[in-house]
Amino acid sequence: MDSLKSKVAYLQGLADGMDLPVENKEGRLLNGIISVLEDVAEELEGLEEAQEQLEDYVETIDEDLYTLEEDLGSCECEEGDYVEVECPGCGETVMFESDILEDDDVIEVTCPNCDEVVFVNDVDDSEPLEGKDGTRHS
Repeated sequence: MDSLKSKVAYLQGLADGMDLPVENKEGRLLNGIISVLEDVAEELEGLEEAQEQLEDYVETIDEDLYTLEEDLGSCECEEGDYVEVECPGCGETVMFESDILEDDDVIEVTCPNCDEVVFVNDVDDSEPLEGKDGTRHS
């Protein structure tokens, strides 16, 4: 971008060296063209800086995403350890550990999307749940 600004500065110097009067048509035209070229060079310089910042930001996001994918990919979850239920409020699928089904304490599982209770392990209040594997839990 510096070369573009230097070229515009060179043209400005040439125009100043020509001693064209600003009052005549050619002088006004040449000064107007050089002024527009200066504006274009400054705008392009700003765009180049913004593009570099955007590239750095996207690269950082890409690295974070890669790390997240690695962390999720290394999850040592087993299929049978979780129960999936559909939230009656928003329809979101909610997963929770199957150990909650046998827990003696009363535990409520809420939807992370709408905060509606999707399961309570209290035997009297809970409805039978059907997991993705077709087994029913109560």
